[in-house]
Amino acid sequence: MKRTFSGDEFDTNGDGIGNSNSQITDINKKSRSEPTLPSRVVHLRNIEASELEVVQLGLPFGRVTNFLNLRKKSQAFLEFDSTESAKQMVEYLTSMPAMINDRQVFAQFSNHGELRTDPTNRTNQQAHVALAQATDLYETAQKGGPNCVLRVSIINMLYPVTIDVLHQIFSKFGTVLKIITFTKNDKFQALIQLKDPTGAAQAKLQLHGQNIYNGCCTLQIEYSKLLSLTVKYNNDKSRDYTNPTLPSGEGTMSQQTELDRMHSSAGLLPLQRTTSNEDYRYDYFTAAVASRGRPPSTAGITPGYDIPANANHLMSPLQPTPTAYNPMVGAAASPYGHPYASAHPPPPPPIHGLPPTHLQSQQQQNPHMISVQNGPVILVSNLNEDMTTPESLFTLFGVYGDVHRVKILFNKKDSALIQYATSQQAAVAHQNLDHITMFGKQIRVSFSKHQFVQMPKDGTSDMGLTKDFTNSPLHRFKKPGSKNYNNIFPPGTVLHLSNIPTETNEEEIRKIFSQYGTIKRFKFFEKDRKMALIEMDTIEQAIAALINTHNYRLADSMHLRVSFSKSKFSKVLNYTERLQSRIHEYNPYQSHGAGMIPTIWFRYDIMPITVKYTEHRQKLYTFITSICAVVGGSFTVASIIDSLVFSTRELFKKFEMGKLT
Repeated sequence: MKRTFSGDEFDTNGDGIGNSNSQITDINKKSRSEPTLPSRVVHLRNIEASELEVVQLGLPFGRVTNFLNLRKKSQAFLEFDSTESAKQMVEYLTSMPAMINDRQVFAQFSNHGELRTDPTNRTNQQAHVALAQATDLYETAQKGGPNCVLRVSIINMLYPVTIDVLHQIFSKFGTVLKIITFTKNDKFQALIQLKDPTGAAQAKLQLHGQNIYNGCCTLQIEYSKLLSLTVKYNNDKSRDYTNPTLPSGEGTMSQQTELDRMHSSAGLLPLQRTTSNEDYRYDYFTAAVASRGRPPSTAGITPGYDIPANANHLMSPLQPTPTAYNPMVGAAASPYGHPYASAHPPPPPPIHGLPPTHLQSQQQQNPHMISVQNGPVILVSNLNEDMTTPESLFTLFGVYGDVHRVKILFNKKDSALIQYATSQQAAVAHQNLDHITMFGKQIRVSFSKHQFVQMPKDGTSDMGLTKDFTNSPLHRFKKPGSKNYNNIFPPGTVLHLSNIPTETNEEEIRKIFSQYGTIKRFKFFEKDRKMALIEMDTIEQAIAALINTHNYRLADSMHLRVSFSKSKFSKVLNYTERLQSRIHEYNPYQSHGAGMIPTIWFRYDIMPITVKYTEHRQKLYTFITSICAVVGGSFTVASIIDSLVFSTRELFKKFEMGKLT
């Protein structure tokens, strides 16, 4: 008879986790040296996961009745309601090892026939709450119900719409369990399963006919006849939020065949079906929980995507909220979080200013988009240690995306990590700022292996080298579809200034910018004096000016906005300036004194089609003579015409008379 295993055996410090290594070591030695008979308890080793992740790891194989998570020992125990479920889990994880948080999980049968945990222990109480929540959510997701699945079609999709965007929008109306996206008849569509029909009804009522972005990406929503969705893979096309450890779809055919076989034997593989009005075929089975490939780490991803009630002003009317981004919260903090999901809004609309040589063939057809294969964190090196601050990096790199965090490395202060809101923004910054000269040094920009920037722990200080700008009001791209996306250009000598008070003159602005270099030219916009162009002598001076003058206070409630411009002064001279240049060229009247433009008088010459201008007013007799000449000339021409007509008539008369005779 197998002995039972109590969580109290490891509860030597009151938190449900033991402080003795000998007990765990003994178990490991026994498991490796002695053949263990199948039992309802599965022993997991080398696992660094939350309670929710541990439970979700076992739910696809059967009902989990109890579990114990020893996080400090990187071990966990799962108790199933049957030995068969435990056997399926061990066999599957043996043939297809799972990767959770970048660690390969090893599974084996435990020597213990059942788990007995202390119900009064706070850690165990929290674990059982997580178990109940995960089990309820998983069962609801499998059973589904009428009117819980919505079919969403997106019309006029000018910008990409991702699963994360859909999850963020529909989470406002309830818990989103699963999403499957596909394209049918050249139309992007999605099937979205919510937890209950009430939330689905509210989503359909309030979102149907609305735009995700201004003027485009219109939602058309109807009920699906499907009662529930079953997802194979967690990737950019499908997502099961109740099972975050599904494979990403990179497994081989043999792996997939084994997956199908195991789940079919477990009774988890319903028949394939095709609905009459939804001509889209699904393989309805729940995939197992791990892939041979390495899934993204759950660290640094924010759970929960509910849009706050006051976020409606951010979109038209469905723009996803850019708030609630905390890279330090793990995915397991929310029962509905997902380690592959991004809590931040989707990649922004078109991005300009990217060198076409860096774009693929598809991007050459659509030069506004850039493919992203790296993370949202970039590494900047060869910085000027004496002049560079987190604020200066935030300002400069914020031209190309919303910077959330900046960390200057403590032991290498000429290097810094910069975390953007999205990987796409990081890619744009890399394209435009690599090898530029900043504060006298040519910096290098490369992609970092990190997915987020770590803030200092509470109670510690890093001398102000790490700053969090997540909620900064200076973000330029908070609103998708913003015109700022159309004005992204590489650093140049010409800067674009905006938000200039009407009472501010050129001299004041020149005085501000002259502190950072030589000003070559300055010009207000002719139709809008709130904007101007200023040209510095070098690009380095322009960069320094932008860093120091962006958000400069010019009036009580007006702060200067500075960005790089693609305009050149040789191309922006307005029509008035060109006309004045011609006037001075053709009329160099030195006698009028500096700054005086002479009066120009127009008059007709003898030939009416000729117009001449002169510096002096015509005299009266000259005017009368000209009039008389015009009148006399007119009569002369009339007389000549009359004479020609008369002569012609006489010739015709003589011709007729000669013909008669």
